[in-house]
Amino acid sequence: MRIKAAVLWERRTPLRVEDVEIADPAPGEARVKILASGVCHSDLHHIRRETAFVPPLVLGHEGAGVVESVGEGVTRVQPGDRVIIAFGQKCGTCYFCLRGEHHLCAAPGPSNVRLRHGDQVLTPLLAVGSFAEYANVDARNLVKIPDEMPIDRAALIACGVTTGLGAVIKTARVEPGSNVAVIGVGGVGLNVVQGAALAGATRVIAIDLVDRKLEMAREFGATHTINPNREDPIEAVRSLTGGWGVDYAFEVIGHPATIRQAYDMTRKGGKAVVVGLADGADEVSIPAQDLMRSGKSLVGCFYGSVSPYQDIPRYVDLYLNRRIKLDELISRRFALDEINEAIRALDAGEVARGVIVFE
Repeated sequence: MRIKAAVLWERRTPLRVEDVEIADPAPGEARVKILASGVCHSDLHHIRRETAFVPPLVLGHEGAGVVESVGEGVTRVQPGDRVIIAFGQKCGTCYFCLRGEHHLCAAPGPSNVRLRHGDQVLTPLLAVGSFAEYANVDARNLVKIPDEMPIDRAALIACGVTTGLGAVIKTARVEPGSNVAVIGVGGVGLNVVQGAALAGATRVIAIDLVDRKLEMAREFGATHTINPNREDPIEAVRSLTGGWGVDYAFEVIGHPATIRQAYDMTRKGGKAVVVGLADGADEVSIPAQDLMRSGKSLVGCFYGSVSPYQDIPRYVDLYLNRRIKLDELISRRFALDEINEAIRALDAGEVARGVIVFE
């Protein structure tokens, strides 16, 4: 079957929309007709940096759509089901999955060839590749959604919403009355902000270099905003918290300097949570004695610590019951052949989330 897909042939070059061949679903897979795909900073990360995913790549991992067909042995979903795609592997039987830590699944990635351009094999990013009209994905990664859930907003739950809300609710377990700081309030950071507000935090302090993003953070529940161009963020956070620092600081950028800032603005006994995706060669230095004496925790958060079958339906329900904002996250919608404009807008900070829509 021939489909259109946006292909990254070389790092730091524009994507090209190509006619590619998609195989029939392998045993255990389902073919999903992609109806919407969010454009995430992680996609930009793979364009600009050297990563474990080697081009040519079909990028996109924040997708939702309709099951078109299923491979042998698939019973969890059937053609016609509307679904959100949870990226990566979720085998259900490895050491981590049996502990409920599905986001850390140790199963190997798929070995079957899904996409080709002529004789060239294309790799779908994170076993999804949602910058394409169709994707063959492990059926265990599909979460069915109700008909009333708008498909473009559903796509956001596939990554950005789940990562941001999960960082607060599942990784950090923020308690009501807490003080929270969020460094970086792009698409994921805004969901950390609204997750903190949902959890009942008293102060939610949004920190970013772009005033437009800070204004949006207010709409999502931030009580205070800090622009580091105008004031020292660590001192400003301490001033807002009686000199002590916040209970929880979330770094949603992926830079050593801001990870260290998150640690430094956290009170003794507090928790700094790294949500941002850093470069593979980056390192963070923390004074060993301070780490011991302060009682602080520095923890990582991958994919919001998601257990997809439990958490994704909850986040859908939160939206349908008007407890979280998704409509406001979508700044612009793009066609697939506008993919490079969508990436440019993301890089320029012009959008909270851009979404590729296929219908």
